[in-house]
Amino acid sequence: MNVEKIMEILDREFPTEDKCYLNHENPWQLLFATILSAQCTDDRVNAVTEKLFRKYTSLADFADADIRELENDIKSTGFYHNKAKNIKAAAAALIDEYNGEMPSDIEKLTRLAGVGRKTANVVRSHIFNLPSIVVDTHVKRISKKWGFTQSDDPVKIEFELMELLPEEHWIRYNTQVIALGRTICKARKPECGRCAFREYCDYFLKGDKNV
Repeated sequence: MNVEKIMEILDREFPTEDKCYLNHENPWQLLFATILSAQCTDDRVNAVTEKLFRKYTSLADFADADIRELENDIKSTGFYHNKAKNIKAAAAALIDEYNGEMPSDIEKLTRLAGVGRKTANVVRSHIFNLPSIVVDTHVKRISKKWGFTQSDDPVKIEFELMELLPEEHWIRYNTQVIALGRTICKARKPECGRCAFREYCDYFLKGDKNV
């Protein structure tokens, strides 16, 4: 396991500044976009929220929204019944419990409807710049290939990576690994021949397509 070398290559090959792939203009927009992103691509979510955030311009708009209308507005993101219910409930909670302000504490965030640790960490890292590790499908898959984890549980992976990675790399690890996963280390057909991580990757070194 070559953590330091992999971190060095990530910083060499990919931008080190914070980057969020979900379009937003304020904290609650990012929260709702992240809820919508479950089992959905960022591109699809951005296409939906472009219209959604013009229609619902405040937390109150979401809290007071007709649930069937909201479901229809977000239908193309999938799982729209639960997503609409959770967004509506989270908006009401932010108004009633936090005076419309987004909390930064992970325990408070994960008490909001539809918000797990991944969503909470997206908000903590991109809004509050708090060191957090976001475990999405790219982070889970590529971290396993590098031998950083053997788990399939995102929460366990998060804590394992927190132990393993330098804290100053936590935020950008997600965005850098997403970039790697989208361009070279693709899920269906990884392009190992042009990957800068080959000599440090268990997947490549073992020739094990199940890593």
